Amino acid sequence: MNRSHRHAAGSGCLGTMEVKSKFGAEFRRFSLERSKPGKFEEFYGLLQHVHKIPNVDVLVGYADIHGDLLPINNDDNYHKAVSTANPLLRIFIQKKGCVLEHSKNNFKMHYLKTL
Repeated sequence: MNRSHRHAAGSGCLGTMEVKSKFGAEFRRFSLERSKPGKFEEFYGLLQHVHKIPNVDVLVGYADIHGDLLPINNDDNYHKAVSTANPLLRIFIQKKGCVLEHSKNNFKMHYLKTL
């Protein structure tokens, strides 16, 4: 998986996909080559790197074209997310043990209490 640095023509290049990821209140943007997305585990590590959460177990989801939040937890789900991203892949990251409440364009995170 090649990670491209953002530049003026980043989203206009053929084969380049913009990714916007959200973890808590922080957003990150970066580009990936759509034709070489790599494997889910590589993408997972990249998300941990760009959000500076290397030792945090997280759940990864994306907003599909209908605005529904779908999980990304294996290569098949990841490649489906990449193939449907147009023009932007919107990624939502949450710590394991949290519930992400979703209503169109509004996401709230709630922590699960374990007994």
